[in-house]
Amino acid sequence: MVAQAESHPPFTLVLPIRTVSEANVHGKMRAKMRRVKEQRTVARMLVGPHVAGDIPGFPLVVRLTRLGPRSLDDDNLRSALKAVRDGVTDGLGLADDSDIRLAWEYDQTKSKEYNVVVEFTRRT
Repeated sequence: MVAQAESHPPFTLVLPIRTVSEANVHGKMRAKMRRVKEQRTVARMLVGPHVAGDIPGFPLVVRLTRLGPRSLDDDNLRSALKAVRDGVTDGLGLADDSDIRLAWEYDQTKSKEYNVVVEFTRRT
């Protein structure tokens, strides 16, 4: 008799975060630092409580989907979501977003509202 692996459905969170292309934002460094810190903190605080029960175990595929009125090219999409990625990593209790137990995917969808959708799927 072969034991079957426990199936865990994907878990999705919607984070109320407005992301911008960090590569194209001009302005004061303090404003950027404040924005990055806020995005990272919100992601960490909203992911953390779900680690024990809702998020499937490692290894994980984490898909970050940016919602916003305009599309970004691939480079700008990744830079816009970097602070969110770091916050998700913090919320998962990992020291580094390059941990081999994580695979990252990026997507975007046009929307009138700004948000970031984070989907956790167990990698097989």
